[in-house]
Amino acid sequence: MTVRTGLQILFLGAGLAALSTGPSLAADLKPAIVYDIGGKFDKSFNEGVLHGAERFKQETGTDFRDFEITNDAQREQALRRFAKDGFSPILAVGFSQADAVEKVAGEFPNTKFTIIDSVVNKPNVQSVVFKEQEGSFVVGLLAAKASKTGKVGFVGGMDIPLIRRFACGYVQGVKYADPKAEVFQNMTGTTGDAWKDPVKGGELAKSQMDRGADVVYHAAGATGVGVLRAAADAGKLGIGVDSDQNGLFPGKVLTSMLKRVDNATFRTFKDAKDGAWKPGVETLGLKEEGVGFAEDQFNKALITPDMKSAASSAEADIIAGKIEVHDYMADSKCPM
Repeated sequence: MTVRTGLQILFLGAGLAALSTGPSLAADLKPAIVYDIGGKFDKSFNEGVLHGAERFKQETGTDFRDFEITNDAQREQALRRFAKDGFSPILAVGFSQADAVEKVAGEFPNTKFTIIDSVVNKPNVQSVVFKEQEGSFVVGLLAAKASKTGKVGFVGGMDIPLIRRFACGYVQGVKYADPKAEVFQNMTGTTGDAWKDPVKGGELAKSQMDRGADVVYHAAGATGVGVLRAAADAGKLGIGVDSDQNGLFPGKVLTSMLKRVDNATFRTFKDAKDGAWKPGVETLGLKEEGVGFAEDQFNKALITPDMKSAASSAEADIIAGKIEVHDYMADSKCPM
């Protein structure tokens, strides 16, 4: 079926906006994305997925459709509408979509679903999860080495085990580099709104800096832009997350903990196109290049040779098993 530019697909009974449209989709592949709250231009997690999809489109000529939810009820509705309209694979972004994916995947057993950041045990679902603690350990090490006060901060988004995993790995990395360092931690909230509140993110970062923190790492989606802005305005350093956020405030973002959701998205769509897509769980850490830290023209003056060497050494030791980074989601007792 050829889908023409400008065609709007209406979500019945939900008052949902029309799906994004673009050039014709390949007849044998109709990929789609349902983003998490915060939207595809959040400069972080969702936007990383968008970049992966755009790369797939550019390299293969196959377009994709996407939808940005604005409330929890739209998750299931959007997934079901895409499935009814023959889209596959359908990529669900974020742990919050797990229940919706499990239900809709059961209704459409011949449709391929991929979920990022959660595990859904269905024969037609691919689950992609990351070892965020490993990447957070490395940026924690860099934060400790960059700090002049011996005090650094962490601002999380929604207070859930996944974000505690970021925080725990970060603290462990900080303490690995400087056992005497102090780490301040705050979470933005307990609902989905915690991902899209840059004002509160900035306030939390400012409170940590008022206590002496001179480097603040965020894992807070769009809220984190406020964290980075507050650090830049105060003449301190921020650390971005998921996407490379170094360029948002050049010279004021020490680095970004890369969570390669872009690669995961590209591979999901490419494997589906090539007939290589498989259900099951895929876990991506440093060894699989699923996480890492960003180096570019915006932060090259901030990462000294000593810092880079220490980070590279830590990465190698983590991959080799010489350094064991605690996984908060496996054991909630963070050792540091």
